[in-house]
Amino acid sequence: MKYLEGLNAAQKEAVLHTQGPLLIIAGAGAGKTKTITHRIAHLMEEGIPASSILAVTFTNKAAGEMRDRVRALIPERRGGLPVIATFHSLGVRLLREFNEEAGISRNFSIWDHDDSLRAVRAELKRLETEEWTPRQILAAISREKGGGRTQRDYDERASTRREQMVARIWERYEQELATQNSLDFDDLLVRTLTLLRESPRTLSLLQNRWHYLTVDEYQDTSNVQYEMVKLLSNAHNNICVVGDLDQCIYTWRQAEIGNLLSFERTFPDAKVVRLEQNYRSTRTILAAANAIIEKNTNRIPKTLFSEGGTGDPIVVHGALDERYEAWFVAERATSLIERGVGPREIAVLYRENSQSRVLEEALLHAGLPYQVLGTRFFERKEVKDVLSYLRAALNPKSTNDIVRIAGVPPRGIGRVTLEKMFGGQPLGSATAKVVAFQATLASIRHAINTLPASDTVRFCIEASGIQNMYGGKTEEDAEPLGNVRELANLAVKYDSIEPPAGIERLLEEAALQSEQDELDMEKGKGGISLMTAHAAKGLEFDAVFIVGLEQGLFPSVRNDEGRDPEEERRLFYVALTRARKYVFLSYAFERTKYGTRERALPSEFISDIDQRLFAETESAPLQKKRGLLDDFYEIR
Repeated sequence: MKYLEGLNAAQKEAVLHTQGPLLIIAGAGAGKTKTITHRIAHLMEEGIPASSILAVTFTNKAAGEMRDRVRALIPERRGGLPVIATFHSLGVRLLREFNEEAGISRNFSIWDHDDSLRAVRAELKRLETEEWTPRQILAAISREKGGGRTQRDYDERASTRREQMVARIWERYEQELATQNSLDFDDLLVRTLTLLRESPRTLSLLQNRWHYLTVDEYQDTSNVQYEMVKLLSNAHNNICVVGDLDQCIYTWRQAEIGNLLSFERTFPDAKVVRLEQNYRSTRTILAAANAIIEKNTNRIPKTLFSEGGTGDPIVVHGALDERYEAWFVAERATSLIERGVGPREIAVLYRENSQSRVLEEALLHAGLPYQVLGTRFFERKEVKDVLSYLRAALNPKSTNDIVRIAGVPPRGIGRVTLEKMFGGQPLGSATAKVVAFQATLASIRHAINTLPASDTVRFCIEASGIQNMYGGKTEEDAEPLGNVRELANLAVKYDSIEPPAGIERLLEEAALQSEQDELDMEKGKGGISLMTAHAAKGLEFDAVFIVGLEQGLFPSVRNDEGRDPEEERRLFYVALTRARKYVFLSYAFERTKYGTRERALPSEFISDIDQRLFAETESAPLQKKRGLLDDFYEIR
């Protein structure tokens, strides 16, 4: 069978198991996406209709890659492709399709993190309290929602002053969501689970629609996602989950490690397949990664191996301070580039975002191209402005969007006028301005309902006045204008979808774009990538620098509520296994924290690796071999 070509024995075993529960333990770089897509293609070749297959994962990037691979395996398949989506986009799809059963309007808006923070901040201001920050309150609400708990449940058991404050703000927060016909990120899952639980007809319809369910990155599922998966798969029991406990680094985002650990108890007749052959990293890198992760106890044992070469030793460097460490990175990156490694294939990973500043200075001084990944396309002001016009046109109740765009470009509609507008009061001299603004939104709404998605975005940019606002000849105008035009380019892929669904899909993508999706969009622009170890999950590079390996920094001493104590070790394991060929580990003997110089000790992770895997390197400050280094510190 052609779908077994190029697969190893374990991958073949997984692909051929088509009936009943299947647990695939897939190590880093072990070809899990290949296994999943070949299994889906095999199901379809065996006569299973594409419409009977559902696959869910966590990022748009992963879902897109799975769709592309399945399409390549079965290029002429009639009946289309299976549904391959993220959990959140699946939630949006179901809530729009069954909106009446869910008790919501079909044209609901999706709040992003900033929208949620704004609502919580407004309520804290109204209550005149500064005891807790909006982020702390919102994190508590999100944690409860992610666990499947409602505001009413939380209110009933709130005992401390803080819990009572959270319950009070949460109640007003939900009222504001309802007023604006909106759902937040957590609601997309919680409301979908409620729909499945409370509408037997809907659940039965979906169980009969999808006979085969595949779940990628199962170790990252929350309690709500677990319950969704369980309900959807109950009728036919043909569920395949793929995951790796060693790469579970999001317990602080409600990922429940027990979901994967308990899979065989939940599905007693489950078959278990381990994918342990790594196709990414050298044997040296894998030996280091295995040594790190085997010290964790809360895991399903596995050992990564490779049939490739041994590769270069791991370089470990101790620097005097973070500045010397940064120059070590710059010096070694220069050497790699001189040896033919492209800058885009080099990554510098750190534990905290604040570590990037001195690294940027060193790379800039060394004349090396770099990019700090994390400035998300859909969060750029001008892009959010266009998206807000589209959302407000679709959902006139979305006051957040109307407040945002009323003055973009300036049209003389201020706070007082907006308050009168929302309160249904006479507008006086501002009437003509508000009428013109509403006419603009009406024209955009007409475009959404009649034009292809990309044409709609172009019309919106023009009709809103954003085109003229950024239409100057200055350099400052060029970038924002280029960004909004790029949004129109992005919308082209939805042109084949009947209006208004095309724009709905674009807005859905913008709202649900994950950090990893954005990072992948930015990666490859030609520079060395600087990012947190968390952000690097799902990416790979020829060379990886892991900096700041000091006790208290990496591993971090942070003791966030709900944090798994073994997660720091898993995070370092993930960082190590991003590398194909070269790994550089560095630490500083002193580091400036909050303006104070502090002594530091090397991370325990370094001593956990067999020293025979290390290259001989200076365990002391770099010698000032180059004039550049002297210059670098003279300007400090």
